[in-house]
Amino acid sequence: MRIAVAGGTGTVGRHVVAIARERGHEVISLSRAEGVDLVNGRGLDQALQNVETVIDVTGIQTLSTKKAVGYFTNATQNLLAAETKAGVKHHVALSIVGIDNAKSGLYAGKLAQEDEVRHGGIPWSILRSTQFHEFVPMSIKTATLGPMVVVPQMRTQPVAAEEVAAALVDAAEAGPRGRLPDLGGPQAEHLKDLVAAYLARTQQKKRLVQLRLPGPMGKAMRNGDLIPAPGSAVGRQNFREWLEATRPA
Repeated sequence: MRIAVAGGTGTVGRHVVAIARERGHEVISLSRAEGVDLVNGRGLDQALQNVETVIDVTGIQTLSTKKAVGYFTNATQNLLAAETKAGVKHHVALSIVGIDNAKSGLYAGKLAQEDEVRHGGIPWSILRSTQFHEFVPMSIKTATLGPMVVVPQMRTQPVAAEEVAAALVDAAEAGPRGRLPDLGGPQAEHLKDLVAAYLARTQQKKRLVQLRLPGPMGKAMRNGDLIPAPGSAVGRQNFREWLEATRPA
């Protein structure tokens, strides 16, 4: 199968590309580095020639609801329009568990993306996953203030990005199935405990400060709304196993 991966150089995308190629698929990576820009549509028509399935794992780092909704709406519309021209048969999108209860920031953007996919005219599958293990070091990087690391009060059930990627390739191979079972990691955790474990593993002597975020996003984080419901798919590798296996610097 000829598969195009939107966001193929990102945290999940690079695993999707590698796994799909290992399974014998012909894979095209769609990113600015490869001359494709989803925001203005540059390079999409050429890149999607003879593509059967698109896996969209694109993302944006922002806390702004307006920016997130604008990005995902525009990028998804451009992608789906190019897919229609190219005759793509299946669109697979990665989303986030629990976003119905956290309608702001990135989560509002993912809801807008899902809506575009459902009404875009291309047969689709949507997989919602929890945050990846890699979310922890990214949080530390963006929330470090001198000797302190400020993290939101949050219950999470992190999953390995590689396992999410494998599930996305599975979805591509299975064909359009609509909304797929949510995917989370094997163990529910508090984000502050994961951050503390990462800091200890990397020998970073920083003060950990937990912050209670306001609004619907903060409430969803605290209440466990971003944890999969019973009956969801469960990954194998927990955070501490990932931490040991990755051997971060």
